[in-house]
Amino acid sequence: MPKYSIIVPVYNRPNEIRELLKNLKTSTFSDFEVIVVDDGSTEDAESVVLPLGDSLNLKYFVKENSGPGLTRNFGAEKAEGEIIVFVDSDCLIPSNYLEEVEKVSDYDAFGGPDKAHSSFSPIQKAINFAMTSFLSTGGIRGGKKSLEAFKPRSFNMGVRKEVFVQLEGFLEMRFGEDIDFSLRLIEGGFKSILIPKAFVYHKRRSTLGQFFKQVYNSGMARINLNELHPGSMKLVHFLPVCFLIFILASFVAAPIYGQIYFAPLAIYFLLILITSTLQSVNPWVGLLSMPAVFIQIVGYGLGFLSGFCQVKVLKRPLSFGFGKSFYR
Repeated sequence: MPKYSIIVPVYNRPNEIRELLKNLKTSTFSDFEVIVVDDGSTEDAESVVLPLGDSLNLKYFVKENSGPGLTRNFGAEKAEGEIIVFVDSDCLIPSNYLEEVEKVSDYDAFGGPDKAHSSFSPIQKAINFAMTSFLSTGGIRGGKKSLEAFKPRSFNMGVRKEVFVQLEGFLEMRFGEDIDFSLRLIEGGFKSILIPKAFVYHKRRSTLGQFFKQVYNSGMARINLNELHPGSMKLVHFLPVCFLIFILASFVAAPIYGQIYFAPLAIYFLLILITSTLQSVNPWVGLLSMPAVFIQIVGYGLGFLSGFCQVKVLKRPLSFGFGKSFYR
């Protein structure tokens, strides 16, 4: 039986799953199986997946659409490995990924960072910058090197199968199901660590409109998560709302006191432009990073406020914003 089971939920992303499977063929560590679970796609994935299984220990399943969390649970039920690794279909995995994981053993669950691959489009690199930079709070939430408190995300999450079974997998949530799992993991006394060199290349959303919907839903999910895990909300989760308030205050104050009130925003976005340009060595990525960061913070803040008003003020169950689809 394989040591690792790599589980990939897929929904209408045949080209991306093709890239991921081709990428896994280059792995320098061979003791793993790949489980692809098609969550009721309307676009054909079987004709893409099965021909790529010739040099992979590959299993392919099709089920009715239920969302990525329950689809990952389905894959975990089929897994034979002692360690389950969840990755998203829009990820690429470096060939030495499992070798880096093999260097560490004292954990119940692990996660790793995400980076932008050289093949990514400028907008994908800009979105990656927005989601990983300290200038956008992404680095604060996702890159904190606190080995005891690290909360893996489902695009790059490993967990011992016996622990996953004990925690009964992911809950039936549209958004934030991976953070909920990580919180239950830590609350249960299990050890979760960050393995910095076990990173993946995560494409995320390819348009700013899709990106807005993603971060808006994440903001709403944070309210739901705090209902499930009281005290889990930290100061960093309020920063996007503070940013929104500052923007509104600047627009109100500028006509009265002059344009000087926009100076902090101008300096902030100039820092984003310079930092992203230097990191990517591409001025176009730097320019695109400014609206990407703006959308990341404002979208999350608006979703957070909407969820707060519905759950805390109106006492309604949390709605899911742009939640018509689990994946868009």
